[in-house]
Amino acid sequence: MAYLKLYREKLRHNYDFLKQKFEGRDIEWGVVTKLFCGNEDMIREVINLGVREVHDSRISNLRVAKEISPDVQTVYIKPPPKKIIEDIVRWADVSFDSDISTIEMLSKEAVKQDRIHKIIIMIEMGDLREGVVRDELIDFYEQVFNLPNINVVGLGTNLNCLHGVMPNADKLIQLTLYKQIIELKFNKKIPWISGGTSVTVPLLLRDEIPQGVNHFRVGEALYFGLDLFTEKTIEGMEDSVMELYSQIIELHEKPVVPSGELGKDPQGNTMQIDESLYGKTSHRAILDIGYLDIDPKFLFPISDDIKIVDASSDMLVVDVGVNAPDYKVGDMVRFKLKYMGALGIMNSNYIDKVVQ
Repeated sequence: MAYLKLYREKLRHNYDFLKQKFEGRDIEWGVVTKLFCGNEDMIREVINLGVREVHDSRISNLRVAKEISPDVQTVYIKPPPKKIIEDIVRWADVSFDSDISTIEMLSKEAVKQDRIHKIIIMIEMGDLREGVVRDELIDFYEQVFNLPNINVVGLGTNLNCLHGVMPNADKLIQLTLYKQIIELKFNKKIPWISGGTSVTVPLLLRDEIPQGVNHFRVGEALYFGLDLFTEKTIEGMEDSVMELYSQIIELHEKPVVPSGELGKDPQGNTMQIDESLYGKTSHRAILDIGYLDIDPKFLFPISDDIKIVDASSDMLVVDVGVNAPDYKVGDMVRFKLKYMGALGIMNSNYIDKVVQ
């Protein structure tokens, strides 16, 4: 049986590393938990770190966080669907917003529930996902500030989430300038400039964050220690907070090249044969995971003796060469993961989740 293991001490190490960096710059931050797909045990581990602000893109996951710790501030980090406005106001203390009709509905529901709902207005800064177009920002805010039971606590932006546009000091400075314009025109204070995500952490470490950017929301950097500029592990952070363990269910020495007429495989690809491999053999192991659980491109074997061949829907084939480690059926094989791979595993009902 395959399972995903979260290492509590490695998670703590990465959290303390980031906490020190943020505190050194007087930056507030929250932890993004959407990777865990509402898994109560893992969300509890995050909250137990001392996290007081949880960010997620599913309201059911924020409800889990609230039920674990009613005092934690919950933040809904995408434009709220209108069909769940009631739940947004009930379970999310803060939401990211960029549509005036949605904010009007949030206002009406907040009045109904006798709550103050906080919002962060997202601004389009080039990646072309969510966000108010900058030319329309002043008019937009003029409408928002008049709505009852709505408290604008920040301006924010998302970068690198759709087209790969990277953050830089210039874009973040622009964000802080919008805050100054809004505050002066409307005589309102906006506490947060939420310009930081995992992709912005390397700028923080290089001391390239403009003064005024005072709020981050971080997931991938915490769980994988990854510098998204270089695709390398951030010095001082752990890159194996989570690992996948999968069991060998078959192991035989087989030809390297398949025999017979080749058509398209289940992914729609046709194999290209390297003629130099004809007549050669290697040991091939089958593991109990497949595309149903994870795309193999997001898997990285811990052992250099293992090379991923490919997968079908529920089995992964790996090449172990001459089988120098003497693998046997029943042995467990460990993998590091990329973020999207871990997300697939967490969303799979067939993979156990373990905290150690």
